[in-house]
Amino acid sequence: MYTIVTGAAGFIGSNMIKALNARGVDRIIAVDNLSRGDKFRNLVDCQIADYMDKQEFLRLIEQDAFEGEIDFINHQGACSDTMEHDGRYMMANNYRYTVSLFRFCQTHDIPLIYASSAAVYGGSDTFREDPACESPLNVYGYSKLLFDQYIRQHWDNIESQVVGLRYFNVYGPREQHKERMASVAFHLANQFREHGKVKLFAGCDGYADGEQRRDFISVEDVVKVNLFFMEHPDRSGIFNCGTGRSQSFNDVAVATLNAVQGKNQSLADYVAQGTLEYIPFPVALEGKYQSFTQADVSQLRSAGYREEFLTVEQGVSRYVQNA
Repeated sequence: MYTIVTGAAGFIGSNMIKALNARGVDRIIAVDNLSRGDKFRNLVDCQIADYMDKQEFLRLIEQDAFEGEIDFINHQGACSDTMEHDGRYMMANNYRYTVSLFRFCQTHDIPLIYASSAAVYGGSDTFREDPACESPLNVYGYSKLLFDQYIRQHWDNIESQVVGLRYFNVYGPREQHKERMASVAFHLANQFREHGKVKLFAGCDGYADGEQRRDFISVEDVVKVNLFFMEHPDRSGIFNCGTGRSQSFNDVAVATLNAVQGKNQSLADYVAQGTLEYIPFPVALEGKYQSFTQADVSQLRSAGYREEFLTVEQGVSRYVQNA
């Protein structure tokens, strides 16, 4: 029997494979699209049984070609570019693909964990797994919401585990290929190493410079949540995957700068030194930007997840120092 990890060469997918390997699981079929060939680096230190292109895997799934060979599908594959405007591509890649996996899993009684996103909440100020709170600001968020809605329509007929995880702002190792969609911590660390200073957006939506707030979650914690549900196949649902704690972009900048330099300075120190600068908020992002996110993790806790989440100061320090 094989475990399937889609998006295997990507950020969360490759971290999932490393975690499974650490638990002695190596009969893994890694599924991805390596048209961006440099992503292969994320798989070099991973133990897998086979690699399969995304389109080949989808074709075989739709032909029902894996009879009795799969015990779990961890579906991390998606286009996560919030600035992608090609709605047809986004729907085919994020929505229709996931529908095909869901139908296959239900037919063969295979547990499915899939990546949803906090982007489904859009400009909402309440981040609870409730349709009343969901209002995506871009087609990426809508593609994720649409599949969540599809699952809700089928709850009464679901035969095997289905878990959707709404990822908030994830950061950590193996994200270098994401380029502009990589985390704030990744970009700030690189900015400082190259230029000796970092830049954040000036204030917007009533927030002061750099004080826009997000729920930043380490990929270490994201992997732990995935593993928890893999270990508890009796628990299904759509769950927020965040820390339940918002922190400012200024917090991320200070944590990053301190980690890179081995210092313990304050925000005021870095601003006074000119190490942290603020740039005008981009016109292109007006009306499309989440200035505040904070996961309501009560449903995740109710499902039995008890682990404490890393703070920005803890997680960013571990990430940057080991990069």
